Amino acid sequence: MGSQSFFWAANLKFLRKRRKLSQDMLAENLGMTRAKLNAHENGHSKSPAIEDLLLCADYFRMSVDTLLRVDLSKLSELKIRDLEAGNDVFLSGSKVRILATTVSSSNEDNIELVPIKAKAGYLGGFGDPEYLSTLPVFNLPNLPKDKKYRMFQTEGDSMLPIADGAYVIGSYLSEWRLAKETPCVVVTASEGISFKMLSFQAEERNFLLRSLNPVYTPYKVSAEEVREIWKFEYYMSDDFPQEPLTLQQVGIEISEINRKLGLMQKGEL
Repeated sequence: MGSQSFFWAANLKFLRKRRKLSQDMLAENLGMTRAKLNAHENGHSKSPAIEDLLLCADYFRMSVDTLLRVDLSKLSELKIRDLEAGNDVFLSGSKVRILATTVSSSNEDNIELVPIKAKAGYLGGFGDPEYLSTLPVFNLPNLPKDKKYRMFQTEGDSMLPIADGAYVIGSYLSEWRLAKETPCVVVTASEGISFKMLSFQAEERNFLLRSLNPVYTPYKVSAEEVREIWKFEYYMSDDFPQEPLTLQQVGIEISEINRKLGLMQKGEL
């Protein structure tokens, strides 16, 4: 599997120099020692502490993802100011967010299948074409050509009536600021792959994930945690849907429950 490029050290030095700050000045502003800042800038901190990542993200007004995965030195001053103004590439979509994909022999995008057994590896390999080439692929006729599709196998009962083990086809979303609640497959650093109803909360810069099954409590994840979003398009399942009960059938069931309760109270059951 190919290694993914990270730009943490170079970006930190670039942003410091862009603001015409010395290491001593920036370290003081961040509340860390100059030695630690120097280690970050020179790539000696192989796994920066999450506290340092968040501290720098807040200070430079950019997401952790942007600081890690985007080579800021390649962007124009206008684009950097746009990022600082809150139009982060990992929220609003941009040419700098690159989607890895596979193509067929006729040079058309495949639909890659991510089965349950491949979910653990997907989080680390979704941006790696070599990893994606190991996944099963297929094509479907009559799908719009202006979208990129991927299929994910669901797990659990949180999105009933879509059954456990069903296959959900999603289209890739580069624009994450959803105007309304939308069914999506969400890939996050902490949760992995989840299929939920998704809402974007702009003021808090996070997403609310809600299950259709009311047994499960909605929860929030920060935008920086999100790696990919795939908007629900279609699903496939070998689980035949149950016929809904009529009001008459519901009434009969309730009467039977009441009858048994009465017998229990009399000690006859």
